[in-house]
Amino acid sequence: MPDQSQFDHALAHRQFSADAFNTAWDLIDKTDRTAEEDVSMLCRAAASLWHWNQREDVNNQSRSVGYWQLSRVFSLLSEGDMALRCGELCLKYAKGTPPFYEAYAYEALARASVISGDAAAAKRYLVKARQLVQRIEEASSKEMLLVDLQSIHG
Repeated sequence: MPDQSQFDHALAHRQFSADAFNTAWDLIDKTDRTAEEDVSMLCRAAASLWHWNQREDVNNQSRSVGYWQLSRVFSLLSEGDMALRCGELCLKYAKGTPPFYEAYAYEALARASVISGDAAAAKRYLVKARQLVQRIEEASSKEMLLVDLQSIHG
């Protein structure tokens, strides 16, 4: 049995939280995922959030990002209930963070609402996200969010 006293848990959580997030993102961007890749995408997003929650430097902003990614994955998998749950948690943790994160929480909720068949809720969330866009100072962040908002059709 290996000597566990030599294992750096903090370093492992930092490494795995980032690696799992980035590899989940690669699968999110892939347009022709297989069924196995869909499951891998979900596992990686969940693993990223779990490892983030084990880190000493975890904060509400990083939790918000993790729940946002899970919500996006569940939306891609047409799992509306779970997409909404994760979107709600994303919003919970985004409160009090810069407007970019709260706006993305509303983006997640809008996308999840479309998947769930609630066009009225999707429209309400889109309005809230667009209101927050005006408060985002960084042009590239604002543009990225606007592109994601435009991709939501409900």
